[in-house]
Amino acid sequence: MFDRLLLALDDSPAGEVATLFAAALARRTGATVHVLHVNEHLVGGNGVTLRTRQESTDLVSAAVRQVAAAGVRAGGSVCVSSYRGVPQRIVATALERSADAIILGSTRSRRLGRLFSAQVRERTTRLTALPVLTAPSPLRVTSPAGVAGWPDGLDQAVDSLLR
Repeated sequence: MFDRLLLALDDSPAGEVATLFAAALARRTGATVHVLHVNEHLVGGNGVTLRTRQESTDLVSAAVRQVAAAGVRAGGSVCVSSYRGVPQRIVATALERSADAIILGSTRSRRLGRLFSAQVRERTTRLTALPVLTAPSPLRVTSPAGVAGWPDGLDQAVDSLLR
């Protein structure tokens, strides 16, 4: 089904769910995952960013470790863009990485993360012919850290979503 997935990530609960979803889907299909975080410029597309370079790198590194813990090959990168340029950066990275699909999170509230806002998801979908998969909305997110056998639980969750 998929060989290469691009996971566009922010630091919201939706990002946590999207990471779990991407790991489970990749494990199920044998795909690799490239984790991308687009760090937004705060003012006019220049200067100060929403997160520091280290915060952005830590966010991607944590997601890569989480995906790898599910037995999936993963890598990651960080880039910078204005808010309006986020969808273009996601699509450009997907094309550079020869991704078969893009995974984004879903939020029920705009406060949870701008990357996963309806506007960014819609614009990303319009800019690419690739499938844009929206991970389930986070109702209650708990970390799988330390939970024995969580990859098996993820497979069951993906099975139920893909039916």
